[in-house]
Amino acid sequence: PPPLNVPSAALLAELASIVGPANALCDTADQAPYLSEWRGRYTGRTPLVVRPGSVAEVSAILKACNGARVGVVPQAGNTGLVGGQIPHESGTEIVLSVTRLNKIRAIDKAAHAITVEAGVTLTAVQRAAEDAGTLFPLSMASEGSCCIGGNLATNAGGVAVLAYGTARDQVLGLEAVLADGRIWNGLKSLRKDNTGYDLKNLLIGSEGTLGIITAATLRLFPAPKDVAVALVALPDLASVAAFFGLAHDQAGPGLTAFEFMSQRALGFSVKHGPVRRSPLNPLPAWSVLIEVSSHEDQRARGLLEDILTQALGNGIAANAVVASSLSQSADLWQLREAISSAQKPEGGSIKHDISVPISAVPEFITQADALIERLCPGARPVAFGHFGDGNVHYNVTQPEGAETLGFLARWDEISHAVHSLVIEMGGSISAEHGIGRMKRGELVRMKGHTELSMMRAIKAALDPNGILNPGKVL
Repeated sequence: PPPLNVPSAALLAELASIVGPANALCDTADQAPYLSEWRGRYTGRTPLVVRPGSVAEVSAILKACNGARVGVVPQAGNTGLVGGQIPHESGTEIVLSVTRLNKIRAIDKAAHAITVEAGVTLTAVQRAAEDAGTLFPLSMASEGSCCIGGNLATNAGGVAVLAYGTARDQVLGLEAVLADGRIWNGLKSLRKDNTGYDLKNLLIGSEGTLGIITAATLRLFPAPKDVAVALVALPDLASVAAFFGLAHDQAGPGLTAFEFMSQRALGFSVKHGPVRRSPLNPLPAWSVLIEVSSHEDQRARGLLEDILTQALGNGIAANAVVASSLSQSADLWQLREAISSAQKPEGGSIKHDISVPISAVPEFITQADALIERLCPGARPVAFGHFGDGNVHYNVTQPEGAETLGFLARWDEISHAVHSLVIEMGGSISAEHGIGRMKRGELVRMKGHTELSMMRAIKAALDPNGILNPGKVL
């Protein structure tokens, strides 16, 4: 489509009238929380941030912007990590925040479903499910501030994918507004609906480029009656793989988390996170946070202890600490969840959210470490993530004493090299964070001509004027 237009004063006034003056932010200070991502890699500009309070207002905004051919950047909790929720520096795109769409519309215990609006935080959904005696399993470090709309738009992953799948797997139905303002009401709690194309899965993971998700009907699960958590010390990556095989075989679907951390990753968490001591001392070369859940009382701890007894007995594991209380369990989880923020005080960090076949995780990390040392001697790889689904957060912290801006200037060079290794090993350059702006150029290396042409055809059909999150993904 032709280039998009700069929004006119008349359009800005129309948008402000739709949401009301209090929810049409044009002051620089008021806009600031919506214009930068937390890593500081992307900071954009906008003439207006609009905060609609209803689906009808979202519809009116998109209808007006589509008619004027003005770009719209959807945003939920602004916790995205690839720049997909941030407007460009040109200052010609409207930011549409869904945070006022924050109602939990219904809980249907008989259908094991909950219907929530896009601006409801992940924590709020978890608590509503818990109050109903059920479980909503999607979980990640940012759950207190990330919102369901963003979780679904990026097909978020998190720490429970091993047992429950990604955000996509939690969705039964969607409500969304298309680029021209049409509202699609697909809020169903059906487990089976074989009536043509699965439209909801076009929007999930599309990062706001095909439509704006305004509400979702999500699956609920029986809450486990017993949960046991342990932090396990392992001597090398081969032992991590062997330990996962043992735990998976013994616990089956009861293995609800298997998070692995390098010595440096755990060390940064202990040094800069809220839990300033590790129960494993000295810090092991590798550690695993393992969680086992059961729907039988007092079953999980016994199963976990059996797994650990076997692992320690056959030399796979070197040491283990089992949480004996909810507070100890929370501390162990905090050690894992603090890793991302704990890297900041160490200087610049070049991030990679990749996946490879589970069997290839040890070889990938070994080769990637050697690759980084050749490219940037002294740089410090920080590897951690979700071993059970092959998702490695392979971050590279600057060498000690290095100049931060100079190191970060090598982002594209280093990421290109890491992604080349990922592609060579049959992996993906984005496991759970999406493409956004950061990886748009790299996507052409992952997708063949046919795949890209299919994606562009879908985009052209649903957003012919190209107003939805322009310049992202494609």
